[in-house]
Amino acid sequence: MDKKKVLYISSEIFPFVKESEISTTCSKLLTSMQEAGHEIRTFMPKWGPINERRNQLHEVIRLSGMNLIIDDTDHPLLIKVASLPAARLQVYFIDNEDYFQNHLFTNDRDGSEYPDNDERTIFFARGVLETVKKLRWNPDVIHCFGWISALIPIYLKTGFKDEPTFRNSKVVLSLCDEGFTAPLNDRYNEKLLVRNMTIADIGTFAPPFGFEELMKKSIEFSDAVVKHSRNADRDLYQYAGKQKKPRIDCSCGTDTNEKLETFYDSLFQ
Repeated sequence: MDKKKVLYISSEIFPFVKESEISTTCSKLLTSMQEAGHEIRTFMPKWGPINERRNQLHEVIRLSGMNLIIDDTDHPLLIKVASLPAARLQVYFIDNEDYFQNHLFTNDRDGSEYPDNDERTIFFARGVLETVKKLRWNPDVIHCFGWISALIPIYLKTGFKDEPTFRNSKVVLSLCDEGFTAPLNDRYNEKLLVRNMTIADIGTFAPPFGFEELMKKSIEFSDAVVKHSRNADRDLYQYAGKQKKPRIDCSCGTDTNEKLETFYDSLFQ
């Protein structure tokens, strides 16, 4: 594979959060791609349970300070950074007191899904894209893991489509063993609009709008889809096929990273 600039956006990365299929897969993938000589940038949410002192997170002042407006309310964007112990690789964390500092992951301690999960997807996706612009770094491939990053492909093909930073990027969506059950807010399609976006740009969001509908929308706006878990939703992977998206199954085998390199290359041919 030609050396590429690859932006990885994930809901979880080990060891910043406990081991899970997504967190360990992403950690190994980042290390492997770095060792293969690709230029890597990585983003994830700064979830409440992440211990900043133990993981040596510190705020990046030059990247922080922006306010993102969601549903007519300002939300300060904080950017923090730490190094992945297994590689000389920095991980950027999207942080905000309302959405992440006081939250666990999808569910609270009582097992109830957070009612602001809809706005967290919006804040995270916009926070990542605005920060990458500030870095003045133009990725060749943008690879998304987890429901929290599902809006990235949608934004890249609508509100951010004219940004020089992302003009030549290919966006890849991984299907993993994760999700949520509660429907998102009925006004989700209105809340996520940014810049000159209109509801017509993204199509109909028929309530109740939940995990499956969100991921299908993400698939529609992605350039390619990867199955990264044996337990990933089979219907979503089949839906990607019906949408005629290039796809690859990396849910088993030991050569998955090599397969991904070849797959990335094929998107530019």
